Amino acid sequence: MRTHTCGELNKSHVGKDVTLSGWVATVRNYGKIAFIDLRDREGITQLFLNKDLAKEYSTLHPESVILVHGKVNARPANQVNQEMSTGAVEVEVKDLTLVTEAEAPLPIEVKEDTTTQIDKRLDYRFLDVRREHVNSIFLVRSKILMATVEFFDKAGFVAIQSPKLTASGVESGAEEFKLPYFGKTAALAQSPQIYKQMFVVSGLEKVYEIGPVFRAEKSHTTRHLTEFTGIDMEMGFIDSEEDVMKVVEHYFASLLSSLKKNSAEYFKKLGVTIDVPKLPFPRLSLHEARKILMQKGKVMPENDDLDADAEKMIGEYVKEKYKTDFVFMLDYPWAKRPFYHMQSDREKNCTKSFDLLYKGVEIGTGAQREHRLDILEKQAKEKGIDLKNMPFYRDIFRFGCPPHGGVGLGLDRITAQMLDLSNVREAILLPRDPERLTP
Repeated sequence: MRTHTCGELNKSHVGKDVTLSGWVATVRNYGKIAFIDLRDREGITQLFLNKDLAKEYSTLHPESVILVHGKVNARPANQVNQEMSTGAVEVEVKDLTLVTEAEAPLPIEVKEDTTTQIDKRLDYRFLDVRREHVNSIFLVRSKILMATVEFFDKAGFVAIQSPKLTASGVESGAEEFKLPYFGKTAALAQSPQIYKQMFVVSGLEKVYEIGPVFRAEKSHTTRHLTEFTGIDMEMGFIDSEEDVMKVVEHYFASLLSSLKKNSAEYFKKLGVTIDVPKLPFPRLSLHEARKILMQKGKVMPENDDLDADAEKMIGEYVKEKYKTDFVFMLDYPWAKRPFYHMQSDREKNCTKSFDLLYKGVEIGTGAQREHRLDILEKQAKEKGIDLKNMPFYRDIFRFGCPPHGGVGLGLDRITAQMLDLSNVREAILLPRDPERLTP
């Protein structure tokens, strides 16, 4: 098949014969000659077809797959598109093979300035991803995933894979997907929380998992999903939630540094600038946030969480004052947090928990967990939960449990915020929400 990709051709290849294969992006047929823009994952190359080939392939449809053999020529300077990495050369085609012909018309526009709406594009996502912009999003997402694994491995964390079919969850049962399971009722895991704690206690001490998380929420927003990819970690023998936050901020500094070094070409195509954050990230309590928001004309009730508008306003404040896209929000009220979060010894009715905002959107929640069984049982009771009905969870704390804590981050939101995407669905190949179950 091909000897080169479109993206690698440059002036050093002038005069050489090459074989390329890819999708037909555009066809410009002038009768006596024709030009084809050939696209593969690495870029676009212009093909020149002589009179005979132009006539033979005069009805070639866009998105057809072709195989061509030809000679690389330099293009005249006045024809070079400076925005194209391969714009300085073209291939004079000697042989062209139509591998598969695409049907016409296409169900969506496969061009950079598409007017096709996102719902229709998601119906034909395999076509949508052929666009350079969309393709670059998922190349970046792949790099984020690889850099994440590298960071946690180097930091001494053990990768685990927890089950996604569970008897019940620690989170709100109202948000569980229930399904029949051999005469019993199972649920799709809302979080690997139980298992993270279990395997910290097992002696692995520091664990992380990257995997699917399911939430039966009927949320119709640009940032909520019923299935998302979580980046979860848990670590033992901590002094406070501050130990967890330090790992999180070092993770993002490492991640963005790696992406800036290894993925610059994708960010350039997406028109995004990567800023490596300085450490430590600023930390704001909800009490401080309320004062800031009040100055901006927004009133936030005492025991309420930040809503989307408040998060955006705090993000703008932090960017202006601290010149960073990240901020830890602290001192969340006990009434708004799960029973397993440790209560604060510093702030009454607060927890030793935090949210992380990135460009004004929450991308993660973490905390120090309560590791003392007697206190944990008391806290569960306050929330209307009897741990005796969850023996598999209660047992974790019966036989030697160290102080521990962790965080749950969302890969999809991280990608969306990093690339300034207006809808988290743009950062997922095949998103799931209350309406979408296909393809």
